[in-house]
Amino acid sequence: MADNIIKQGENILPKDGEVLLFPSFFCKEESDRLFQSLLNNIEWEQYQIQFFGKMKDQPRLSAFYGESGMSYTYSGKKLIAKPWNPELLEIKDRIETIAGVKFSGVLLNLYRSGGDGIGWHSDAEKEHGTNHVIGSVSFGATRTFKLRHRQDKQLLVKTNLAHGSYLLMKGETQLNWQHQVPKTSKALAGRINLTFRELKYGNRHALNYFR
Repeated sequence: MADNIIKQGENILPKDGEVLLFPSFFCKEESDRLFQSLLNNIEWEQYQIQFFGKMKDQPRLSAFYGESGMSYTYSGKKLIAKPWNPELLEIKDRIETIAGVKFSGVLLNLYRSGGDGIGWHSDAEKEHGTNHVIGSVSFGATRTFKLRHRQDKQLLVKTNLAHGSYLLMKGETQLNWQHQVPKTSKALAGRINLTFRELKYGNRHALNYFR
């Protein structure tokens, strides 16, 4: 399914979840400004994970921001939320009007080129609660976003996340689907993705998809 035929707010999943895509939620001028602000003002880090007994750099740069005292914990590494900045609050306020929830934290990923990506995963940890909502905003280069059904792995959905797009995942999506942003050999410029989350169980939140 290509995003040039997707209507604003259309559910791109055929069953077992809701993934609503707003291909041009932010206009080009807003998107250009926010991309540059985030690129320059976010405290980007190169996180590492243990992979087959060895520490390995993730193929992207990341950062975690949110409410005071909030943290993420994954693979024995605890991330303390940096405080919201004006750009993040601006984006958060805009997308909450559609999401219908209050987001308490955001994980940011900077894909520096087509050689950066993220593998198949779902955000189904218990700390998110049941049928939680995730708001994903993209700025910069257009990247392919894929989803596959957990039970029927031949059931695939593919779309493009363009500059200024907003993807809202809710319902039983994380229970029934996995998603990824695959690497590509194409020469691509940088992309920033923000996944806003509503955390249900206090400050600690275990992540299992950093790879």
